Amino acid sequence: MGKAEGATKRAGRPPGGAPRGIAARAGGWSAKHRWAAVGIWVLFVVLATVLGSAAGRVDVKDSQQLSGEVGQAMRIVEDAGLEEPAGETVLIQAEDGSVKAQSPEFRRAVDAVTSAVEATGEVTAVTSPYDTGSISKDGHSALVQFNIRGDPETAGERVDTVLKAVEGVQKEHRGLVIEEIGGASMNKTFDEAFGDDFKQAELSAVPVALGILLIAFGALVAALLPVALAITAIVATMGLMGVVSHVQPMTDTANSVMLLVGLAVGVDYCLFYLRREREEREAGHDAQTALRIAAATSGRAIIVSGVTVCVAMAGMLFTGLAEFQAMGLASLMVVAVAMVGSVTVLPALLSLLGGRVEKGRVPLIGRLKRGDGSGESRFWRAVLRRVLRSPRAALALSVAALAAIALPAVGMHTQNFTLDQEFGDSLPIVRTYERVNAAFPGGADPAQVVVRADDIGAEPVRRAISDFRAQAVSSGASQGPVEVVTHAKENIALIDVPLVGGSDQKKAEKSLDLLRDQVRPDTLGRADGVDAPISGQVAGSKDFNDQIVGAVVPVFAFVVVFAFLLMLLCFRSLTIAITSIVLNLLSVGAAYGILTIVFQHGWGASLVGAEGVGAIISWLPLFLFVILFGLSMDYHVFVVSRIREARLQGRTTRDAISHGVVTTAGVVTSAAIIMVAVFAIFGTLSMQSMKQMGVGLATAVLIDATIIRGVLLPAVMALLDDRNWYLPKWLRWLPDLTHDESVVAPPPAPSVESERVRI
Repeated sequence: MGKAEGATKRAGRPPGGAPRGIAARAGGWSAKHRWAAVGIWVLFVVLATVLGSAAGRVDVKDSQQLSGEVGQAMRIVEDAGLEEPAGETVLIQAEDGSVKAQSPEFRRAVDAVTSAVEATGEVTAVTSPYDTGSISKDGHSALVQFNIRGDPETAGERVDTVLKAVEGVQKEHRGLVIEEIGGASMNKTFDEAFGDDFKQAELSAVPVALGILLIAFGALVAALLPVALAITAIVATMGLMGVVSHVQPMTDTANSVMLLVGLAVGVDYCLFYLRREREEREAGHDAQTALRIAAATSGRAIIVSGVTVCVAMAGMLFTGLAEFQAMGLASLMVVAVAMVGSVTVLPALLSLLGGRVEKGRVPLIGRLKRGDGSGESRFWRAVLRRVLRSPRAALALSVAALAAIALPAVGMHTQNFTLDQEFGDSLPIVRTYERVNAAFPGGADPAQVVVRADDIGAEPVRRAISDFRAQAVSSGASQGPVEVVTHAKENIALIDVPLVGGSDQKKAEKSLDLLRDQVRPDTLGRADGVDAPISGQVAGSKDFNDQIVGAVVPVFAFVVVFAFLLMLLCFRSLTIAITSIVLNLLSVGAAYGILTIVFQHGWGASLVGAEGVGAIISWLPLFLFVILFGLSMDYHVFVVSRIREARLQGRTTRDAISHGVVTTAGVVTSAAIIMVAVFAIFGTLSMQSMKQMGVGLATAVLIDATIIRGVLLPAVMALLDDRNWYLPKWLRWLPDLTHDESVVAPPPAPSVESERVRI
């Protein structure tokens, strides 16, 4: 029995038999029913869009973001029907210390501020610092506080009039600092400074991808196909998100991540499929046979990859964080839609277009020729020759390099960013935030205790609240003033407690712990029928970090275990399953190391505009793991599938490795360049969290497509040799999901006239 015949029998089908895989059947049907397949896809996209518009998107509420005390506090306020207005604060400060708050000049400035903001008609509940005691200990600073009228969600749209009024007072009192800060003014400032920045990055991703595809294919039609598939998949998913949001609420962030992932995998899948179809035609097969082979090989690899990516994205559902759950579900859906589109409508379009896929040749852009007409990359053939000649040395060098890159990640420090870390000091409002925190520690972001009682006016409850206010200051957790707003009808009291530590997250968290673990139990905890969860910016940050840390183990375990099982079932090799997990983890580890080196230690930080950050945003490591683990499987499945296919055709393992890597290197490189370029766009944004995400994703994809797939994978497989295909007897009961295309007879040698240039 020959090697090819034995291999095909082990794959669970007779030699030369018809393909029985889902991708092969779907591709075959679509090629025969071209207009029906295209029509069904267009109808699906239109229906999804219409249904999504009709259903409307339900967004995650603040009370759903966290499951800890912060979430509990928000739910109490929400259930009571209370709507906290958008609060604003005006700082009046004598920087040089020559003027005190009690001086006539200072009082005139305070009166001018209160009169100016009241005159706008946009504010309510204006309070003077002389009535509330909001005067700093040194007597050089004071706070005028008020609320913006109307819906707090849209307060940023109405705060401009108030800001201009405060600016007018500042011009009349140049000896003082008079600046406004608050939720509405901060949202307005950041939206103007960075909102368009982020949207522009999203819009830039499509033309960047199209430009790279034009260079890769040299033909407009061939370049447009992957982009068209990705865009239609994204549009359909947007509609589906509206429907699904009634079960799992969505967010704007989830929409942005979905766009990124959808563009990445949509282009990748189409690129893999189209490249294989063109390769088979260039090798001499007729169009129908070329399409059938592409469906059964690249189509199958797309399905395996897509399911694996979906599993990775599903890991976000185990975080318990509504933002992550929305991102995970949205990403999962767009990958599934792109995967289905790649194996259904794409074969139909290729069948319809035929040779016209080469239309729209771009002048001056020559497509890279593939040497001897085999579709192999000259560069990667040269690299691989050296790798396979000394696989042990290649393995040692690549592992040493990746370990050196990943090692700094051991000391990775994560935290939620303060305003100056996220945005730097380029915006005046950030400096205002720092001034307020320096003069009134914690005043800009006080902790809020939400007290719910059976009878909020009962004597024991009022005494407990009074004791809490006193002990919050005497314990050292706050310097005051501790303010209480009582809603008698709802039996709720809201206590605002400025935390000692202010913008210093670590110190503020110690003050928060003191309130939660000591002050609250000794006061409010002794009153019967009282709930008193503590929320606020510091509490939200701490609870978020705690929840992220708690989600690491279940998310990592879910993704790794299920990815391992999928690789085991789809390749029927214990060795392939293990090596795929290890290589992907190395890729993620290298990305962590680069993030730590650049953003925490500052090596090369000036090149990306990240000086002085000193930490990694807390949500990024888990997010990167899930995204990178999923996207890395694209390349891994595609390369290993081609190697396995060559092995089934009777080649030795080493020959199969050589053939599989060099024939896929071009398309993997093109796909990686697109991903790196798109992610790098986000690395140019001003927000440090987005910059870190962009740099982390771009560098990880680059490492994965070069060192991991081009050097480490072939070196490991060469050393393992036939053990790559090892499946223990006790695992042979597993379902056979290989479904490879049957071995096709070699095509006739193409004539010189019919040879085509290759990507």
